[in-house]
Amino acid sequence: MTRPVLRWLPFLAALLALAPLPAFAQDAKVDSGVTAWMLTSTALVLLMTIPGLALFYGGMVRKMNVLATVMQSFAICCLVAVLWMVVGYSIAFSNGTQFLGGLSRVLLMGIDWSAPFTLGAGTDAAVPTVIPESVFVMFQMTFAIITPALIAGAFADRMKFSSMLVFVALWSLICYAPIAHWVWHPQGFLFAWGVLDFAGGTVVHINAGIAGLVAAIVIGKRKGYPNANFAPHNLVLSLVGASLLWVGWFGFNAGSALAADGRAGMAMLVTMVASASGALAWMFAEWAAKGKPSVLGIISGAIAGLVAITPAAGFVFPGPALIIGAVAGLVCFWASTSLKNAMGYDDSLDCFGVHGVGGIVGALLTGVFAAGTFTATATSPDGYQGLLEGNPGQFLLQVYGVVITVIYTAVVTFVLLKIVDVIMGLRVEEDIERDGLDIGLHGEMVH
Repeated sequence: MTRPVLRWLPFLAALLALAPLPAFAQDAKVDSGVTAWMLTSTALVLLMTIPGLALFYGGMVRKMNVLATVMQSFAICCLVAVLWMVVGYSIAFSNGTQFLGGLSRVLLMGIDWSAPFTLGAGTDAAVPTVIPESVFVMFQMTFAIITPALIAGAFADRMKFSSMLVFVALWSLICYAPIAHWVWHPQGFLFAWGVLDFAGGTVVHINAGIAGLVAAIVIGKRKGYPNANFAPHNLVLSLVGASLLWVGWFGFNAGSALAADGRAGMAMLVTMVASASGALAWMFAEWAAKGKPSVLGIISGAIAGLVAITPAAGFVFPGPALIIGAVAGLVCFWASTSLKNAMGYDDSLDCFGVHGVGGIVGALLTGVFAAGTFTATATSPDGYQGLLEGNPGQFLLQVYGVVITVIYTAVVTFVLLKIVDVIMGLRVEEDIERDGLDIGLHGEMVH
């Protein structure tokens, strides 16, 4: 009885092999390899803030303020993580208007925790991925964390901890999240214009740098600046912090490909090249100007190179990366020394000089050097073309993106700082600033 059935089995198997798979079986599958890479990248970016930035900034302040400085980075990490989960992610990355996301992801509601995530699903320029939305939420959270943490370098040694928390909370939701939507969401108007920012030149670095400059001016100079001794208390900490930032930056830039492919590999390569080039350029410029190369100089140059390559990482090849890093090292050295001294503002740890200026350099040079097969997308099959590839329009778009970001960030930051100042005051009392924020604000000190 069973033999006739057995004779039909090969024929049935052949039919099943020829039959197309259901669409959901092909389209709704998370890629475990890419997801593993994105989980790794996310951890690397978090490493940039804690402990990377905490140590980098902590080593550059005076000993009496080191705990207050590392506390800022750690507390900002905790605060922004909660805000991002509650509402920040929804403002930045849910569908809404060209200026703001909606509220469909408040408290992360409506997320399919296992299916692949499509950014801007249902819009004309939706970006499909092969990772779960939970991973994308966490990856972008680490960017939202480090951006306001960078600002703290501009007002080191003199801002109230309570006022800093209130300012960061407001700034993250009113300044960071909207700009992230403009640049990285398919509905964002800068995204639609074609402004290129692969991993955060405008969203992170120009945004933080301009906010830092405004904060430094509004809060005012440190007591005794520039004549008092503000030398770093432990550059070993700063070098370790810069090294962690450098390693974490591979997740920052290569992870922004949202894939484990040739583009991610190229982004990692150009990140390494630009950072090394920036470090050497700053070192040699300082050597020529001051007679000695310093540890603070070479690590600052490395960060400048990393900042500048960030917007360009997915759009350029190693040769241009070498140039971008070198230009950033030289220009940021000038901005952190000559420009700062000439203008008279007290940007304590050179947030504006490195991140603001470096971000502008990188964003503009992206419009010059963008080229190549690794820049191709589904909507741009020939790849993005920069000025050197015969497309001056891309450079102009980069200028527009920089100008809009600078103006919006400056205005919003100024208004928020003034509001916080009126309500609770921005600056610590004079005796706390004189004796140290560690004891005055936190009741602790490094022995």
